[in-house]
Formats: sequence, structure tokens, C-alpha cells
Amino acid sequence: MIRSELIQKIADDNPHLYQRDVERIVNTIFEEIIEALANGNRVELRGFGAFSVKKREARIGRNPRTGEAVHVEEKYVPFFKTGKLLRDRLNGKA
Repeated sequence: MIRSELIQKIADDNPHLYQRDVERIVNTIFEEIIEALANGNRVELRGFGAFSVKKREARIGRNPRTGEAVHVEEKYVPFFKTGKLLRDRLNGKA
């Protein structure tokens, strides 16, 4: 599902809301998650999962085309850990 499909699904399920308002709500939620992660905070959505930021140390990598060793800078990457409800639904337990 992509963002526009999510917006359309929410708008269809809530006919009392205008689609532009649903779009603003969805965009605001995503922006707040991004902002929280950019500030180094953790975002937890109960039953769904938790977003956090992990640091990857600098390392020596390899160019897959040439096999040449290259230096990879340290970086921060988003990390998602699924919640119990989501995990159970994926495994047919709920």
C-alpha cells in the first residue's frame, strides 16, 4: 500500500471527512514520526511496532562491481521492530 492508497482507504471509511483533511492528517502523522526520529527519539505505535534510530559505525566495504575496498562513513539508519499484535496477525494467530 502506498500513501495515496492509505489516504483513499481512510477517506472511504470516514465519509464525514474531506479527502484533503485526511491527506493532511496522514501527512502530519508521517512528518511527526520523521521529526521525532531526526531528533533521536523513539516512536511507538502500540500493537503495530516501534521506530527507532540505530547508528552504523564506519567500516571498510567493497564495491560490488570492481571488488575494490571502499571506506563507508558512519551513518544513522531507521529501524522498525514489529509489535506483538502485528507479529501475531502475520503468523495467523489472531
